[in-house]
Amino acid sequence: MSRRRRYTIACLAGRGIGPELMAEASRALAEVSRLHGFRVEEVHAPFGDEAVASGGHPLPAATRAATSRADAILVAAMREPALAGVEAQLDLAASVTSIRLRPGGELTVFAPLAEGAEGWTIERAFAAARARRGRLTSVGTTPEWRERVEAATGAHEGVNVRHLSLAEALPVLSTHPSRIDVLVTESTLADALAEVPQAHPGGTRIAAFGALSFSGPGVFGPTHGPAHDIAGQGVANPSEMLLAASLMLGEGLGRRSAAQTLESGIASALGGSRRTPDLAGAGVAASTREFVDVVLGLLPSVRTDTEFAPEPVT
Repeated sequence: MSRRRRYTIACLAGRGIGPELMAEASRALAEVSRLHGFRVEEVHAPFGDEAVASGGHPLPAATRAATSRADAILVAAMREPALAGVEAQLDLAASVTSIRLRPGGELTVFAPLAEGAEGWTIERAFAAARARRGRLTSVGTTPEWRERVEAATGAHEGVNVRHLSLAEALPVLSTHPSRIDVLVTESTLADALAEVPQAHPGGTRIAAFGALSFSGPGVFGPTHGPAHDIAGQGVANPSEMLLAASLMLGEGLGRRSAAQTLESGIASALGGSRRTPDLAGAGVAASTREFVDVVLGLLPSVRTDTEFAPEPVT
């Protein structure tokens, strides 16, 4: 776990529902970092259509500077074309997709992004598995991939490694994804495998994506689009944005306990009665802010590391 007490993140909200979701992610980050004894300082930089409207360019020099100096980058609009310019200046090595199903558990998928990043990605996957339940599943199509994972296994005592072929992995992912927990795979398989786990009828599925850097900041955000049609109405579901913030805490800043606290708060809130209109059904719907209020209220009770925790930052 990281022992630093202060981090800087660049926040790129964009347009659509991005600004309101980023505001709620900021609230969540402030509370969970206070509980776990560190600070997150945010730099909110113009980005995409928002930046064009204010200054004529989707990725101003000030935004480029802010993202390059940050410890991590949180994006509310992962489908914004200007994001390619941010990623181009980073030394990105691996992708990580966090999937949470209710009911049905959780799954994190790692895959290399850059040529020569296979070993580095496998090490990151082992670290994530060790921080959770000590289970790592490898899915590959070549003997070379299996050999790479096997070569790393000896350095990670206590992590149970299982190798599955693509044909073996698909039915497990579609019916019991929680049995896999942390998955590491080849780059060509990552997107397809991450799409397989789906919630049971009546359940929920949320996902967040990250791109991890060899050195420097990673990029994290929700998988949904900007949803311009509901922007400004206070009805957007913030679950994926909060999950992206959690993924950033764990994989971007090394604050895994704080990440787990926020994940648990999201899961508990999704199981409650105060949910946003897309999930409320016939019940009374909560606004975006009201749902996040529920998450924040749950954080102290879902936290599991209090025995060795530092004093909260006030």
